[in-house]
Amino acid sequence: MAKNYVNLVKLCVGAPSVEHLEHWQSEGLRGGRWQGTPEHVTRMKPRRANEVLSGGSLYWVIRGYIQARQRITALEARNCEDGITRCAIVFDPEIVRTVPIPRRAFQGWRYLPVEDSPADISSITGTNDELPPELAAKLLELGVI
Repeated sequence: MAKNYVNLVKLCVGAPSVEHLEHWQSEGLRGGRWQGTPEHVTRMKPRRANEVLSGGSLYWVIRGYIQARQRITALEARNCEDGITRCAIVFDPEIVRTVPIPRRAFQGWRYLPVEDSPADISSITGTNDELPPELAAKLLELGVI
């Protein structure tokens, strides 16, 4: 049965690890940067917004690998100081680790079809513990995971 949603993928610029992303978001929530849930403001709103909001997640590329995802809960307009309206991608605060999949650098975000999205690491290992990306990629290449 086909899934009726689409995911997004984006570089997590400045974060050397999933732990750093978790820390950065928890500090932003504690410091009042966001109103209850983390978000990322981007220039363009996805044209396929209905598909994204029907169950999609944003997959984070960290150190050249998709390593984590967060469910997208809303796409909201944000009026910025420069007078330009942008799109806030609002997330569920839970960061779910994924099987690391190599991904080259790119700008902005891209659509990521469900069939091309990596599995949650917990579905393979039973925990949300991180595998080193290089090891996980090798295990994936060998067909172990």
